[in-house]
Amino acid sequence: MTGDAVVLGLQPARLPSRALALLIDLVVIWAAYLLISIGLALATASLDEAAAMAISIASFLLVLVGAPIAVETLSHGRSLGKLACGLRVVRDDGGPIRFRHALMRGAMGVVEILMTFGVVACIASLVSERGRRIGDVFAGTLVVRERVASAPNTAVPPPPPWLVGRFTGVDLSAVPDGLWLEIRQYLTRMTQLDPAIGRRLAERLADELVARTGTPPPAGVPAAAFLAGVVAERQARDARRAFGPTYGPTYGPGMGMVPGAFPAASAPADGPAPAPVPPPPLSPPPASPSPSSSSAPAPRTTGFAPPA
Repeated sequence: MTGDAVVLGLQPARLPSRALALLIDLVVIWAAYLLISIGLALATASLDEAAAMAISIASFLLVLVGAPIAVETLSHGRSLGKLACGLRVVRDDGGPIRFRHALMRGAMGVVEILMTFGVVACIASLVSERGRRIGDVFAGTLVVRERVASAPNTAVPPPPPWLVGRFTGVDLSAVPDGLWLEIRQYLTRMTQLDPAIGRRLAERLADELVARTGTPPPAGVPAAAFLAGVVAERQARDARRAFGPTYGPTYGPGMGMVPGAFPAASAPADGPAPAPVPPPPLSPPPASPSPSSSSAPAPRTTGFAPPA
């Protein structure tokens, strides 16, 4: 929840991905620390023991503590390990971290990671609901996943053409967004479901939709086709509100039919299944005027009246 009361859909990183990122960071940091220590040992060979010890402690603090803090501050929560694993450190409200957040995480990391070999950090991450270690709790931060696999966007199949325009008078204001989401998920996956299970699911969703709208489906229309027709009507209304009253989907003869998408209505227990609603007859195209009926074309009117 941000300061503007906006809910962010962030996915917290769990222990395996965080442990892998930390392992990569530790390998890089320890390799740099060993190289720097060897260089300092050769450069300070002529100094006394106390000076050499002070230099080694300073190099330890600068490389193992100061370097991670500087990297997280400058990269806004990304280190080499987190960048490789697709992770990032953010504040509790989803914003980028600053120096004080990185400083608190680095200071607590000395105790719970370096001094205890990561045992305290692992236990805290397992106990926490969002996988946070003690440094994250004190700093008010959270490690989230930046690369999240997205599901393929499947279009909702259009209704049969003979249902287009049949639900223009239906009141859809009382239908909640959760029911629309369930109907959309069913329509995009109905060809992958078992026919009996899909039919029962479509009938349940149709009953909920009828209870919200107060308009039953036409006689003989399968539940799946009824759901597709109502969803198409809602999409058409949204399009007209966004782009103008003349905008909307158009379906020609034979368009919008997905083979096997809309199963036939099941037969009731006391009689045969009702006959499906036949499509409306197509009106014949207007006859073109014959050459003998008119010798000259009709004058075109532009709607412009010359001044008197």
